[in-house]
Amino acid sequence: MSRLAREDRGPARGGRGAGARGGREERRDDRRRGPRERSAQRPAERARQGDPARDTAYRVLRAVDQDGAYANLELPQELRRARVRGRDAAFATELTYGTLRLQGLYDRVIAQAADRDLSQVDAPVRDLLRLGTHQLLGMRVPDHAAVSSTVALARQHVSQGAGGFVNAVLRRVGERTREEWLGIVLEPITDPVARAAVEHSHPEWVVRALRAALIAHGSTASEADAELPELLRAHNEPGALTLVLRPGLVEPDALEQAGAEPSPVAPTAWTLPAGDPGVLSAVRDGRVAVQDAGSQLLTLALAEAPLEGTDERWLDLCAGPGGKAGLLAALALERGASLRANEVSAHRAELVRNTLTGAIDAGADVTVTVEDGRDVGTQEPGLYDRVLVDAPCTGLGALRRRPESRWRRSPQDLATLGPLQRELLDSALDAVRVGGVVAYATCSPHIAETTLVVEDVRKRRGDVELVDVRALLRDRSGQQVADTGSEGELWAQLWSHRHDTDGMFVALLRRTG
Repeated sequence: MSRLAREDRGPARGGRGAGARGGREERRDDRRRGPRERSAQRPAERARQGDPARDTAYRVLRAVDQDGAYANLELPQELRRARVRGRDAAFATELTYGTLRLQGLYDRVIAQAADRDLSQVDAPVRDLLRLGTHQLLGMRVPDHAAVSSTVALARQHVSQGAGGFVNAVLRRVGERTREEWLGIVLEPITDPVARAAVEHSHPEWVVRALRAALIAHGSTASEADAELPELLRAHNEPGALTLVLRPGLVEPDALEQAGAEPSPVAPTAWTLPAGDPGVLSAVRDGRVAVQDAGSQLLTLALAEAPLEGTDERWLDLCAGPGGKAGLLAALALERGASLRANEVSAHRAELVRNTLTGAIDAGADVTVTVEDGRDVGTQEPGLYDRVLVDAPCTGLGALRRRPESRWRRSPQDLATLGPLQRELLDSALDAVRVGGVVAYATCSPHIAETTLVVEDVRKRRGDVELVDVRALLRDRSGQQVADTGSEGELWAQLWSHRHDTDGMFVALLRRTG
C-alpha cells in the first residue's frame, strides 16, 4: 500500500475531535501492523514537497483557474504525467472534482477562518486553501494529514511564508465540522434560494434559473422549492461512468468481459463501475465511447422519428467533440444513410474525426466538414432528412461532470448564446427537406436556451411544427422515460436527480413548408 493510501484512510468526520481520534487509532493500527515503511526523503524534504496525488490535484486547479482548462481533460493528462495510478489516482480525482464543486461554500469558510476577503489572497494560495478545506470538511482525511500535506504543497509551489499562512488558516478550519461551518456562513442569509446556493455551492443566479426551469416544465412553486435541493445535491455527486455501445460496431460481450453493466436509462448505455475506459480496445478504436446516457437518448430519438419519404442524408450541424455524431454514424450505417458531421472549429473537427474512426472503419459513409453552422442552411437548402443541432450553451445541465462551469458562466453569456442558438436552429430548418425532422438539443435546462429559443423560431418561421419527442425517449426496457415535462408538452427535459443523466433538453421539429 502506498504511503498516501495509508495516510488518508481516516474515519468519517464527526465532532470536533474526530481528526485527533482518527490519528490515535491510526497509530495503534500501525503498531499492530508492525514497523512503518521508511520514506526515502529526509524530513526537511518531506516538509517542502507535496505527494504526487495532491500535487496533481493542485496543478489541475491552477490550470483551470489560470488557463481556462477543463478538469475532465486536464486531470487525465496530469495523472499520466505524474504516473499516479490506482487508489492514489482515485484520491486525486475526488480531491480535484470535490474542491471545484464546493468551491463557493469553501470560499466563505476560508474567508471566516482567515478573517479577510479572499480577493486579498493570491490565487495559488486560494487554490491550496480550497484543497486543504475539502480534505478537512469533505473527505475521510485525518486533520493532521490534510494540514501538513497542504502546507508542504504551499512551500513547494509558493513560499515558506505561504506555508505558514496556509497552516494557520487550515488549523482554524479544522476546529469545526462542516455542519458547524454551514451554520456560521448561513446564519446571516434569510432568502431560501440564496441559502440553497451557499449550502450546495452554486452561484445564486444558477439556482434561480434551475428553479424557474422546474416550474416551466410542470412543477408548482412549492414543488420546485422542495425538489431544488435534491437537484443541487445531484450536481455535487459524480455521475456514473457511462459508455455508449455503438450499434453494429461491437457485441455486448466485449463490455461484459470488461466489467461493464447494462444501464437501464438507454438501450445503448452501459456503466463501468471502476477502471479506466481508455484501456478497452473497443474504446480506443471508436466502437465504444464515454457518453452520458441522456445524450444517447436524444440521439436515438432523432434516429427513430418517423419520416415520410427518403431517409438517406443526415446532418450533425455542431458535431464537436463527436459523441452524438459517433452514435449517429453507427445508426446511419445500419440504415444505409450518409452522415455529414460539421464543426466550426478545425481543432474540434479533428476530435470528431477521431471518435468516428470505428464507424468509418466499418464502412459508414461519413464526411467531417469545417463550416460555420449558420451558413449550412443557405449553402445546402432542403438537402437533409434528419438534422441534429446540439447548440452551444451554458452547460448548466452538466455541472456534475464539469464542475468548473458553474463558476465560469454568468447571466451575460445568455445574451451572446441566445442569438447564436436561434441562428443555428434556423439554419438547420433551412437545411432539412420538407417532411424532414430537426432535433434541437442543449445541455442546459435554462429556459432562455431551450423552450424560448424553440418557440421564437417556430412562431417566426411559420413552416415548422413540433413533434412529440417524449414518446421517442425509450429506456432499455422500451418504456417511455418518465418525468420529462408536464402533460401536453411535446419537448423533453432530463434532470440529473430524476434520470441520473445530464440535464439535456431536446425538441423535435418537422419542416412543413
